[in-house]
Amino acid sequence: MRRAVRGFWGPRQECAEALARRWKQTLDRLDVLLPDVCAGAGRDGTWRNVPGSGPAAALRPDEETLLAAVRAAQASDGWSDRTGTSMRFVAAGATGWKVDVSGRAGGTSEYLLQAVVIGIRPPEGAEVPDAALLTAVAEVWEADFGSVSNDDVLYALEDEGGFAPDEPSVGWTGYLSSARAALLPDDITGAREEVGSQGVLLEIAAPGDVQAVLRANLRLRETGALQALPRPVGAAP
Repeated sequence: MRRAVRGFWGPRQECAEALARRWKQTLDRLDVLLPDVCAGAGRDGTWRNVPGSGPAAALRPDEETLLAAVRAAQASDGWSDRTGTSMRFVAAGATGWKVDVSGRAGGTSEYLLQAVVIGIRPPEGAEVPDAALLTAVAEVWEADFGSVSNDDVLYALEDEGGFAPDEPSVGWTGYLSSARAALLPDDITGAREEVGSQGVLLEIAAPGDVQAVLRANLRLRETGALQALPRPVGAAP
């Protein structure tokens, strides 16, 4: 089943060069963390850039090529510096792995979250380094909150927990910025790991344990650790 590694944050204006650097850092980290699909992708054309309009094209993930891709996205019809620059890159390995990386970043709208999502379809039985992937997203994009989850978890959070799609939540692995982590209750007993000075990585439950993830989210919401960003959005309180 496809799993999603997600990071979210509020408005943060960034130039095209800064976005290209972050995208390069993201793809470089994936080269290391998912070598069966991503390592060497830039050399053999495995990475493909999927623009909002027009055909997909092979992508060499160096900073110059990524900067050109970001600028092309910003030159497309309908782009706005308020909403941010949307990008999508995909890779598929001969061993059955499929990865897509998408995001919207650099926007200044006070009513729209910025986000990066890594979607992963591993072959049956393959191990996925959930914690390391979420750490990479949190570090590279300086996220406010993030999660590793799948559709079953997301549906349960929405249908049973009443969480809106853009409301802060965690998956079986979660990330909270320092301000949110300060509100963690003692009865959330999973492993915690500092992510530099930015925040905390949380091991919430076993992968796919929907009910355990739902219970943890409800408890974290009670404590204020998952307080929704205000509209207009800003940093976590």
